[in-house]
Amino acid sequence: MPYILLLFQYHYKYPHWSVSQMKTGIATTTMASLPQTIILFLLLLGAFAQARDPFACDSKDAKTSSLPFCKVSMPIPNRVTDLLGRLTMQEKVRLLVNNAAAVPRLGIKGYEWWSEALHGVSNVGPGTKFGGAFPGATSFPQVITTAASFNATLWEAIGRVVSDEARAMYNGGAAGLTYWSPNVNIFRDPRWGRGQETPGEDPVLAGTYAASYVKGLQGNNGDRLKVAACCKHFTAYDIDNWNGVDRFHFNAKVSKQDIEDTFDVPFKMCVQDGNVASVMCSYNQVNGVPTCADPNLLKRTIRGQWNLNGYIVSDCDSVGVFYNTQHYTSTPEEAAADAIKAGLDLDCGPFLAQYTENAVTRGLLKEADVNSALANTLTVQMRLGMFDGEPSAQPFGNLGPKDVCTPAHQELALEAARQGIVLLNNRGPSLPLSHLRHRTVAVIGPNSNATVTMIGNYAGVACAYTSPLQGIGNYAKTIHQMGCADVACNDDKLFSGAINAARQADATVLIMGLDQSIEAEFRDRTGLLLPGRQQELVSKVAMASKGPTILVLMSGGPIDVSFAKNDPRIGAILWAGYPGQAGGAAIADVLYGTTNPEGKLPMTWYPQEYVSNLPMTDMAMRSSPNRNYPGRTYKFYKGPVVYPFGHGLSYTNFVHTIASAPKVVTVPLDGHRHSGNATISGKAIKVNHVRCNKLSVGLQVDVKNTGSKDGTHTMLVFSKPPAGHWAPQKQLVAFAKVHVPARSQRRVGINIHVCKFLSVVDRSGVRRIPTGVHNLHIGGVKHSLPLQPATLGVIKS
Repeated sequence: MPYILLLFQYHYKYPHWSVSQMKTGIATTTMASLPQTIILFLLLLGAFAQARDPFACDSKDAKTSSLPFCKVSMPIPNRVTDLLGRLTMQEKVRLLVNNAAAVPRLGIKGYEWWSEALHGVSNVGPGTKFGGAFPGATSFPQVITTAASFNATLWEAIGRVVSDEARAMYNGGAAGLTYWSPNVNIFRDPRWGRGQETPGEDPVLAGTYAASYVKGLQGNNGDRLKVAACCKHFTAYDIDNWNGVDRFHFNAKVSKQDIEDTFDVPFKMCVQDGNVASVMCSYNQVNGVPTCADPNLLKRTIRGQWNLNGYIVSDCDSVGVFYNTQHYTSTPEEAAADAIKAGLDLDCGPFLAQYTENAVTRGLLKEADVNSALANTLTVQMRLGMFDGEPSAQPFGNLGPKDVCTPAHQELALEAARQGIVLLNNRGPSLPLSHLRHRTVAVIGPNSNATVTMIGNYAGVACAYTSPLQGIGNYAKTIHQMGCADVACNDDKLFSGAINAARQADATVLIMGLDQSIEAEFRDRTGLLLPGRQQELVSKVAMASKGPTILVLMSGGPIDVSFAKNDPRIGAILWAGYPGQAGGAAIADVLYGTTNPEGKLPMTWYPQEYVSNLPMTDMAMRSSPNRNYPGRTYKFYKGPVVYPFGHGLSYTNFVHTIASAPKVVTVPLDGHRHSGNATISGKAIKVNHVRCNKLSVGLQVDVKNTGSKDGTHTMLVFSKPPAGHWAPQKQLVAFAKVHVPARSQRRVGINIHVCKFLSVVDRSGVRRIPTGVHNLHIGGVKHSLPLQPATLGVIKS
């Protein structure tokens, strides 16, 4: 019996240990002499019952584990080639789909590729299951909220936590290792129901987010992967269901200029800067061709030009959609052949398993094409260690239930929410609230006691929740009234209770906005106003309130709250997005000044009039006065806004001074390129004719906190290119975070890659660097930066 107790002591202390590790750990005791079968039996009595068996190459199966594809010492390409040579065609086609079939004769188990980790391990997709040893996982703020932090270090840190928890769940048999996240589409139209999942409307912001989050997910282990991330949905995908047009039928008509300038930028950065292991093609067509059947997009761009080291997967049932719904091919075999030949490697759905073999038999597809697709997926599985035998003996094999929902992980979720909250208005100022003067707070609104609403969509099961009501209750006595039964707010039955609460309290906090019943996947909005009678409730409560009235908005997309912005009785407005499991605590921390707000809007907040006559289906980014088209995003829209992209206030004040910056930048030309007119045309130089590698602009900026409160400043750097037909009115070229104590100063270094961030795209989709003066704007400070080509003698005509 003492031996058994000793074993359980080791198992309790080291729950991730394999049997061999446990026997080694107690080798100094006579326990080491116990038969392994007894140890295994005892382990089955404990939590170890959920440990994952090897996916393949199990050392207990001598027949298969000795095969070359199981030899870790061999290069992965050689292992893949060996495995492909052993598979029959029937086995191969069943590996082309997300629920890949087992190959028992080779010791390979079935695998579910579809898992999600948009802002925490998600329960969307069949690859992940909560319960038992894994009742929940850390649920971070929705991506649009985290993007408002403009903090790449934070995004990578979140990725590391999510991948820790994902690996832990994989080791426990509750999840896979392939996660189809992040969503890096451009938030082009403010009504898009899935805009909440994205990093916002700016391509550089979205691309930086993509690369940072992917690095956190995949780890820094060379070619080995902690988990495999996936940037989606490629490309020009940002309509779900608007005015009778849905994503399954939509043909996005997009110019070469907008593809290169806007839609593809985040994906290119995700592949080239983030080294993502996968890209997902979308449901829609682009210029008449389904994205999952377009070799120009998949084979030539993602894999050819960008050098994807990974696999390309379809959105779920996309191949079936372009055959059955879009009627792009005459037969299902042609659809399967078109997808694989275009560069698709994996089908989320059954289509390729059903029709690929017949496509080969009919000569529409070669077996070599199937092998190429499988080589890409099998390579990723081997990079994940899935063919390396016992999971517990591999890197990250020690992660388990103890590594999910840890205090440190939950604290990071709280910090992410704090950094993403944006202070939109602050009259007086009305915020922060005072612990002494505002001891009783009326907490009102349909989102006032929100929990699940705070985690948005593509979420999992949170570790725990702190609602706004609970968060504010940690600072003051609360009087709670919903005011509306839900965000639809279809009647005024609960108004009187809310109004009476406001009359009694020292301060009133209205927590209003949206939820997934208003904006979601397959649910685009029809307008930008608060739903139902929410606006009426806000105005009536503000009129009755004894103390300051604060409006807090939960939403993924922008809301036209011009009425509140212009109402002197509403002292302050906060946007919290969907702030994650700890959102209520973060909101309260900002309200009471424990946290100084630092978020900036990652999207433009337009007035309702902007969308009154604007079809979501018009994909053009640039404005066109000839057809009364207003343009999209801060880069091209010049009309009135409620709040601009990058807006966000603080409880202190920051002043910028440019300490050092170059007076002129000379752009070196590549002498081996030809055609002078093509190189420099319209006073703009082709990027691919420039020696781009180390061409960057370095700035040193002093940030002074002139206020009385410590604060973290989110510094955005914009460039206004020389005037021209192609140029946006301004574009984001860099951003940085700096903490500055009250009445002190910090210096920040900024580096701007000229070819990537000071270039523009002409009408033919060619990226060029305009020569002439580029004006850099940092807050209220401007620096004029002339760019000039090197001597033209090296250019051959």
